[in-house]
Amino acid sequence: MSCPDAIGAEDRATAGTVSTRVDVAIRGVRLAAPVRRTGGAGPSDDGHVVLGGLATALPLRSDSPYLVREGRLVREDPLGALLEVTDLGIEVEPVQRPRFYDLATTDGIPYEKIAKLHGRDVLATTVVQTCSRYAPEDRCRFCAIESSLESGSTIAVKTPAMLAEVAEAAVRLDGVKHVVMTTGTSTAPDRGARHLARCVRAVTEAVPGLPVQVQCEPPGDLATLTELKDAGASSIGIHVESLDEAVRRRWMPGKSTVPMAEYRAAWTEAVRVFGRNQVSTYLLVGLGEDPDELVAGAEDLVELGVYPFVVPFRPLAGTLAVDVDGAGAPGAAVLEDVSRRVAKALRAGGMRGADQMAGCAACGACSVLQNLNG
Repeated sequence: MSCPDAIGAEDRATAGTVSTRVDVAIRGVRLAAPVRRTGGAGPSDDGHVVLGGLATALPLRSDSPYLVREGRLVREDPLGALLEVTDLGIEVEPVQRPRFYDLATTDGIPYEKIAKLHGRDVLATTVVQTCSRYAPEDRCRFCAIESSLESGSTIAVKTPAMLAEVAEAAVRLDGVKHVVMTTGTSTAPDRGARHLARCVRAVTEAVPGLPVQVQCEPPGDLATLTELKDAGASSIGIHVESLDEAVRRRWMPGKSTVPMAEYRAAWTEAVRVFGRNQVSTYLLVGLGEDPDELVAGAEDLVELGVYPFVVPFRPLAGTLAVDVDGAGAPGAAVLEDVSRRVAKALRAGGMRGADQMAGCAACGACSVLQNLNG
């Protein structure tokens, strides 16, 4: 059931604006976006804009009723042979192509193939663009991490030196404020975390004080979390995507072999190392998990000190989502209800994405939670 007092607690958006933000997150927008993300590890495949003052990632869809006209979000609905056009009162500004995209390393690798601009001020990179769980029988059904490698839009392995060079330019030329580093899962016991640590150390030495979030599966040895922190990481995402075992087996056949007890141990240790609200995990709405159970799990994560980054699932090109029965974006009512309740739990727990030092929750662009002050 939804919480009727949640609306009264909002202080950053009206109820109507939140409902519009939810709907456009699912139905997308007609817009030419200079900065966009396609393919990759998911779960989003979007254009980046500033919507109502907040960095926002929106699906770019030619069949959306929403479009941007003269810097405003409008909606067109059929009205007989005509269109009824409604100005929704929300300003929209596309994020402009960053200047660091025009540069290349001395051996000719474009910076854009090493790291991307996300939101309006986040540098994001997948340090290893392959995954040991990418065989069809093991692959996460929402993930296309190797598709961008196959298309030639990135390179397989980003070295610490490369990332340091790009980060320095992105900060200097485009005002990047924090970095997200994720990785495909390796077969090593640390599942790729130690390469992340080497990359973080290089970036923070090149740009002292630049906050960096790392994202990885629970490393086999929890002491690796301290290595990541000592290397200079400010926060960490240990992403489970769903807390429901049946959903995990159906959507993440390889990743679901990592027991939930191992995730919980990693989250607990990460909170000890990085601090409360500097640890996060994705929860995807629309994979088939019961909404009440999803919210209850999110509330438990908040109690643990972990930020549940609630994001709508949308099937991406190049993924195996079509092989999952009932795959599709969640209904707007479900996404709004879940987001409101999770935002309420976050506020009660004194946790806001904006208070994270770096990473997806700090950016907030892929979620509705920032619109609810969560």
